[in-house]
Amino acid sequence: MSISRLIILTAFIGVSFGSLHAQTERPNVLFIAVDDMNDWVGSLEDDEAALTPHMDSFAETAELFTRAYCSSPACNPSRASLLTGLGPSTTGIYLNDQPWRRHMPDVVTLPQLFRENDYRSIGLGKIYHNRYNGDKKSWDRYRSFGHGIWPEDPVEQGYPAKGQFDWGPIDVPDEEFGDYNCSIAAKEFLTTPQQEPFFLAVGFIRPHLPFFAPQRFFDQYADEDVVFPEVLESDFDDIPPAGVAMAKKYRGRRFDIIENNEEVMRRMLKAYRACISFTDEQVGRVLDALENSPYAENTIVVLWSDHGFHLGEKHRISKYTLWEESNRVLLAFRVPGLTEPGTVSHRTVSLLDLYPTLAELCGLEAPENLEGRSLVPLLEDPNLTWPYPALTTNFEGNHAIRSERYRYIRYQDGSEELYDHETDPNEWTNLSQNPQYTEVIENLSQFLPQTDAPSAPREEDYKKAKQSN
Repeated sequence: MSISRLIILTAFIGVSFGSLHAQTERPNVLFIAVDDMNDWVGSLEDDEAALTPHMDSFAETAELFTRAYCSSPACNPSRASLLTGLGPSTTGIYLNDQPWRRHMPDVVTLPQLFRENDYRSIGLGKIYHNRYNGDKKSWDRYRSFGHGIWPEDPVEQGYPAKGQFDWGPIDVPDEEFGDYNCSIAAKEFLTTPQQEPFFLAVGFIRPHLPFFAPQRFFDQYADEDVVFPEVLESDFDDIPPAGVAMAKKYRGRRFDIIENNEEVMRRMLKAYRACISFTDEQVGRVLDALENSPYAENTIVVLWSDHGFHLGEKHRISKYTLWEESNRVLLAFRVPGLTEPGTVSHRTVSLLDLYPTLAELCGLEAPENLEGRSLVPLLEDPNLTWPYPALTTNFEGNHAIRSERYRYIRYQDGSEELYDHETDPNEWTNLSQNPQYTEVIENLSQFLPQTDAPSAPREEDYKKAKQSN
C-alpha cells in the first residue's frame, strides 16, 4: 500500500462522530444489491436509460465504474461468487438451483467475515439467491420480504403471459411490494442506535420479472418516448452454433411473439423501465435514511446489480449469455475520506472485486484464496493503469473475457467470438476468424480459467441422495 493511501485510510478509519449514537471508529458498510438490472441507469446510459434520480444522485457523491461486469449472468452463481470471492469455474456453482453452502460448507462469505470480526451482519431482502438467503453463518439477523405482487391472472394484454413472464401496472398500495417493505426495514435499522459496527446488506428484487410496479412509475414514460433496442436481423450469421444455442436457450414461442409485435415490445420495455424507477425510489429511501443518521460520515456504501438483462438485443429477452447486455452492471462505491464525489473510472472491474475491496477498506484479513482484486488503488486513482480484464462464466466451460476494448468469448467446444467495442458496441461483427486479431485473442486467452470445476450438485441431486439413504 502506498504511503498516501495509508494516510487516507488511517484518517478514514479514525473518523469519530462525536455523537451519542456513534458506536465505534470502525467504518460501517451499507451494501445495496439490485436484481436483474442491466445498464439502463441514468449515470451509465443515454437514450435507453430509465429515470433513476436517486441512483444518479448517489453516483454524483461516489466513484462510478462504467465497465463493471458480473462473474455469471444468473442470480445464484453471480451472488455466490461475489459473496464467496470465488468464481464459478472454481466452485462449480453455475446454476440457480445449486445450494452453494451445502457444496462449500467451510467457505467464509463476505458477510461472515464481517460477523467474525465483531461486526453486526444484517441481511434484508435478496442478497443470496432466494431460498439460500438465510445462510446462518453469514448473518446475525436476516429477513426476507418475498417477491411481492404476483397476480394469479396475467396482467399483460394481447400476449400469452404465463407464470412470472408478465408485466404491467398494478393498482395496489406500495406496502404490497416486498421491495418497499425491505427499504422501510433498512430505514428503521439506520435510524435506530447501533452498539456495534454493522454490515447492512439490502437487496431489492425488481426489475426482475414479473415487471410489475405501481401505476405512477409507468406514468413517467410516454409511449412515444420508449426507445427500442438496435437489432441486426443477420446477427447470428457469424456466431458459432454454441453461441446461437445459448442465445435461444429458454427462448420459447413467447419471445417470438414479443419480438414480432411492436406494441407488445413497447409495453414490455416501458414496464422494465418502470420497475427500475420503482427500485430507484426504494434505494433513495435507504440512502436518505443513511444521510439523516449518525452513521453518514462513517459508512462505506456500495451499490451494485448482480447481472444484466437483454431486452431485444442479440434477439434475446432474458439473461444467460456472454454478451455485453447480460454481463454489464451498475457498480458505485462511496468511501468517506477516500473517494472523490462524482469520480468516474473507466477501468474494467468484476463483481468478484467487491470482497477484497471491502475487506481492505475495513482492515479485515480476507481469505487468501479470493480471486478478485482490491479496487482500493482505483478508488484512490480512478485512472490508474489497470491491465486486468473481467471474467464472466455462463454454464460450465463457457467464458467471456472483457477488456476495456474487447470482448472475447470461448465456448466449451472451443468455438469463439471476438468483438471490438471501439468500433462495434452492439457486438454485431465477430472478428475471431480474422487473422489480424490473432494476437488480441492470444493476449485475452491467458485470462481464461485453467480448469473448469465440474458442476456442483443440484437441489434434485441432494433430494435423490436423501431418498436413496
